[in-house]
Amino acid sequence: MYYFRELQNLEYQSFLKDRKTSNEYLLVKNLFRRVKLRDDLNNVFTIFDKYQIPDGSRPDLVAEELYGSAQYDWVVLITAGITRVRDQWPLSDRQIYDYSENLYGEDLNSMHHYETTEVRDSQDRLILPAGKVVDADFKISYFDNGKVYTNDSTLGVNIVNIQNPVVGISNYEYEIKKNNEKRSIYVLKPRYLQQVLTDTKKAMTYDESSQYVNDRLIRTENTRSLGS
Repeated sequence: MYYFRELQNLEYQSFLKDRKTSNEYLLVKNLFRRVKLRDDLNNVFTIFDKYQIPDGSRPDLVAEELYGSAQYDWVVLITAGITRVRDQWPLSDRQIYDYSENLYGEDLNSMHHYETTEVRDSQDRLILPAGKVVDADFKISYFDNGKVYTNDSTLGVNIVNIQNPVVGISNYEYEIKKNNEKRSIYVLKPRYLQQVLTDTKKAMTYDESSQYVNDRLIRTENTRSLGS
């Protein structure tokens, strides 16, 4: 990932057994330095677009499509608020099937939970929103145009039976739904890319301090040198 090439360097006291002197350092990337979007940019929704991740796509492919280069995959991830690609980036259709089958085995198509379907009255007013987790025997009743509409057959006469507003969601369907929710992300509009790159380079520059070597390198304290 190009992002790690932008990280500043850090000279860290060497603990290797084959070091030649106690004054030896290892040159490593400063992983404690983390870049994020500026707060003032993060709160301006007009600089973002809603994006639907295609099946099987990766951050580098999205960056190639949006910004013309796979090296800006880190911009895609930072903008989307993704810090753990393995958990937060959607799997392909084939991968989610294999994952679900491995997780549930023979219970792949067993019932995971029940959800409501949308119910509206004759004036198109929302009575019951879809997607609410409920019990299998969930009942609903509402009054409309002088009549009682319900899926509860125990209420007796003078009612209008409605289609049961409850559907079962299998384990596999549940995993697909969770995975598909990950497909919808916000991405930075291409015209603001250069501003983010400029801000990143500025954030990656070290300020002068007791550890300062140059604007791209700092050196940690050498405890062996202090103890000698």
